[in-house]
Amino acid sequence: MTKKEFISLLDKHANGFCSEEEEELLLEFCNEAQGKNKMDSWNLLETEQTRIRLLKNITNALKLSDIKSINNKKIYWKQLGAIAATFISLIAIVYLFQKNDRLPNNTITLELEDGSLKVLDEHATTELFDEQGKLFGKQKKRELVYYPANSKSELAYNTLTVPNGKTFDILLSDSTSVHLNAGSSLKYPVKFLRGEERKIFLSGEAFLNVKKDSLRPFIVNADELNIRVLGTQFNINAYPEDEVAEVVLIEGSVSLYQHEENFLEKGTLLAPGHKASFNKKHREFSKEKVLPDLYTSWMQNELVFRKMTFENILRKLERHYNVKISNDNLSISKEKFNANLGKNTPIEAVLQDLKTTYNINYTINGNQINITE
Repeated sequence: MTKKEFISLLDKHANGFCSEEEEELLLEFCNEAQGKNKMDSWNLLETEQTRIRLLKNITNALKLSDIKSINNKKIYWKQLGAIAATFISLIAIVYLFQKNDRLPNNTITLELEDGSLKVLDEHATTELFDEQGKLFGKQKKRELVYYPANSKSELAYNTLTVPNGKTFDILLSDSTSVHLNAGSSLKYPVKFLRGEERKIFLSGEAFLNVKKDSLRPFIVNADELNIRVLGTQFNINAYPEDEVAEVVLIEGSVSLYQHEENFLEKGTLLAPGHKASFNKKHREFSKEKVLPDLYTSWMQNELVFRKMTFENILRKLERHYNVKISNDNLSISKEKFNANLGKNTPIEAVLQDLKTTYNINYTINGNQINITE
């Protein structure tokens, strides 16, 4: 079953349109996926991941439990499927309500391999344990550190989600460091396996310093885009809502290629000091020479815009300051601007600078900002 077919069945199930045969197929697939990791390479939205996790957990629980007789009759698979479907519908509503509505918007979360959600206090220092109680890493305030010698013998993933207005660091088990920008999430193995490629999944923006390992190439998947490296430093900007994904290389070399392509045949090589842009709509790559510091200034809590459309600037301001911005001045949405914002500049000062320099008017009401005509 392909990802597209699976998601289509999930949607039908969520809306109550699945036939008995489709429901049986869906549950059987989730049951098989328990041991075959069929979905580990799929880059899924949070709601899709939730439904999958619930299906897998429930089918696994039903499989492992003793099937007791009711009125001296066995519960057969179709009946188990009906029970599972009922539980899925009820638990999904409760789970999604708790996850999306009760957690504050500015919460940093770590999803463990069993689907449990851990809220990270960015001022705390604590050890990290898996569902078996085994130590695999630690949190040191605004950094997660994964131990290289943890006991994992098969791929198990964690997902770190960073809200708007915050950043977070990760030291992966191979000593690759990741600096995750605001409004981003990263899915990655708790431990990279010997002899296998190192692959992580990014939504948003991150700066990576990849540990060199000639036997295990490192791959970053950003939806339709893959970046393949052996050891290097680069910045990747790949927010789902942006029309273009960008990779800026600091040192080393990388190869960029579309998700379904072979990097040897279709890879676009990038040299240090250059930027590659991937247009998602037209599925095309372009390259140009740039000043890399302009694209990594966010790590020093600075914002620098060069030939950036106004609508893209507003999205970056929303992520950086954790605010909501509406734009009534649509005539300038596609216009390109330059701006240098100093370190830790308040949003009010940023808006005032835009008004002084470009005559852009605005109003502020708490966390809501409106660009006026």
